[in-house]
Amino acid sequence: MTPPSWTVNCSILLTDLPLLDRPQAARDAGFDAVEFWWPFADAVPADREVDAFVGAVRDAGVTLTGLNFAAGDMPGGDRGLLSDPRRGAEFVDNIDVAVGIGARLGTTGFNALYGNRVEGTAPAEQDELAAANLAAAGRAAAAIGAVVLVEPVSGAPAYPLRTAADAVAVLDRVRDEHGVDSLRLLADLYHLAVNGDDVDAAIDTHAARIGHVQIADAPGRGEPGTGDLPLPAQLDRLAATGYTGRVGLEYKATGDDPFAWLPHARRAATPV
Repeated sequence: MTPPSWTVNCSILLTDLPLLDRPQAARDAGFDAVEFWWPFADAVPADREVDAFVGAVRDAGVTLTGLNFAAGDMPGGDRGLLSDPRRGAEFVDNIDVAVGIGARLGTTGFNALYGNRVEGTAPAEQDELAAANLAAAGRAAAAIGAVVLVEPVSGAPAYPLRTAADAVAVLDRVRDEHGVDSLRLLADLYHLAVNGDDVDAAIDTHAARIGHVQIADAPGRGEPGTGDLPLPAQLDRLAATGYTGRVGLEYKATGDDPFAWLPHARRAATPV
């Protein structure tokens, strides 16, 4: 199998450095691509903040392959805005900012975290709002040749998407109800495994819907080799189904060198 092309998630890795220094640190480590969760405190940051972020990525000479839409206070437990009636408009305002950054940096995937269930609001109401907001995001992403990613997540009991099938059902609803087919599954192999999904079956069943892959080992969410997941075999399985996209390194480093497991010569898809 052809080795995967990697992209470094600079929101969970290299966190000993200021955020704007991390793209260059990834480049210095031998990688040619990065991805980020939403890198700003606000859904609509000041232009100077956006320009500084874009400049940091450009100056490092790496590609921003993926960017999350604003997802609220992640350390505080938020996992997305788009299905929350109190914050859905905030998500809509964020779409233009996120996609605008992507247009400047050639980003091809935007992760839209679905959001936790909200007490006092019917799940059906949240799901209807989510479908409408995902459709709006999908249209904006498609206009720059990108896709919106929908991700099952672990460790968040109020987050309703836990399996690949849960996320694909959302993709189907947005396509069927809104005519938008620019949404794809973000298959984070760690989250799927921790949630008890059959990862091999998910890959085989939903291969055509997978738009991005992320990895970490389990237990612990460390780098490959620190847990028990058969990540090499699963990546081979993805390649055998035709997946040729990047694989996001979204793990918590357990040692001083977060990339010691991966030989330097295998880190970049193109020579760095």
